[in-house]
Amino acid sequence: MSGISRRAVLGIAVTGSVSALFAGCAPGPARGPEGGPDPGPVAPSPTAPRGGYGPLVRDPEGLLDLPEGFRYTVLSREGEQLRSGEGRVPGRFDGMAAFASSDGRLALVRNHENKPDSPTTVPRVEGLVYDPGAKGGCTVLGLDANRSVQSERVALAGTAVNCAGGPTPWGTWLTCEESEGRAGDDGYERDHGFVFEVDPFDMAANREPRPITAMGRFRHEAVAVDPRTGIVYQTEDASGPFGLIYRYLPDRPLRGRGSLLAGGRLEALRVPDVADLSEVTEPGTVLEGVQWVPVPDPLAEGTPTRMQDHAERITRAQKLEGAYWGNGGAYVVSSYARSGEGAAASHHGQVWRYDPAANALVLEIRFGSDAELELPGESPDNIAISPYGGLMVCEDGAGGQHVYGVDRAGEVYPFARNRQEVDDGYGEFAGVTFSPDGSTLFVNVYTPGTTFAITGPWTG
Repeated sequence: MSGISRRAVLGIAVTGSVSALFAGCAPGPARGPEGGPDPGPVAPSPTAPRGGYGPLVRDPEGLLDLPEGFRYTVLSREGEQLRSGEGRVPGRFDGMAAFASSDGRLALVRNHENKPDSPTTVPRVEGLVYDPGAKGGCTVLGLDANRSVQSERVALAGTAVNCAGGPTPWGTWLTCEESEGRAGDDGYERDHGFVFEVDPFDMAANREPRPITAMGRFRHEAVAVDPRTGIVYQTEDASGPFGLIYRYLPDRPLRGRGSLLAGGRLEALRVPDVADLSEVTEPGTVLEGVQWVPVPDPLAEGTPTRMQDHAERITRAQKLEGAYWGNGGAYVVSSYARSGEGAAASHHGQVWRYDPAANALVLEIRFGSDAELELPGESPDNIAISPYGGLMVCEDGAGGQHVYGVDRAGEVYPFARNRQEVDDGYGEFAGVTFSPDGSTLFVNVYTPGTTFAITGPWTG
């Protein structure tokens, strides 16, 4: 390891190079000609103001507090009728991404993390169902230029615990099952724990859904796709033991929709001399010489992938959650680590960045332990890089729930606060994502399931 300078800003320690690393990038994929890869929109050149957008203003509607000058629109609520007439909007809103078509349409693909005991089910639309015994899936909102909802329909049904995922460079969504359920468990008729590809515009392409089995069967959380190589980085939220960071090397990289089904190689990350990423406490630490170890049985026919007899010791982390590609690397999040639950050290969240060019893993941000810092937030989950510089972080912790920003200089600030009363404790934010033109931030509240569109003076 080699150390880099460290500083603490508003209770979060960040690397000295954060202004360069979070300088902003294109926020989302656009559909290229004939569905092929598109270089994406040019990131807006103006930047967000230092230290965020000011104090949050109490919302008289009791939904969402935002800084002065920002406004929200509620696009969708669980329990409402889907505009397609296919049933009601299912709950448990989670990961999400925004896509622009070549003819100017905008689509939001949204996960529903429904478990076997969930009170709602993604409507089982004929032809779009993987397993009639599972309740999860994805819905798609079609928006016009004014961000008004023109359509809302099912894109995938019969999957399990659809948590996060990630967009592809060719303009589709990879939705991840955070499950290891097998046929016969909890009413399932098929095995689960896979990644599925969802087209945001062409529902016919989503018919007869097929899992991308070569990407592994485990408790998938999120993915980030390298647009230069097509390699897919994946996180696993699991315990007993903790989960892993994987990469999938497709046999047909960057070939467009359906190409990931052609097969590939699944590997797990190993950092020499680091068994648990929570051991690293100094932001800016660079873990060099990263190794990728083949997973012997990606389908986990006998043993979960994280417990298999790998040739080399594997590096683990507690609560591996969000992932995002930007600035030439894959960002991955460990939401928290607790020594009392088996972690090597405690923290309230880490954001790592894997740099493929340097083959190194860098600890960009570390939320400290209770004994170290008075934190403005805890338990980062879904993340997105802002086109105006910095990072947007969905909080998934105790108490009040926020979307936090990290500006280009490393200062942390609250951007949004959920004001809705939640009985079951799952009022966290999820699925934060910008529109491809950077004008609108979309974000979900997990429950009561709510999708917001937020606009305002992004450049101060």
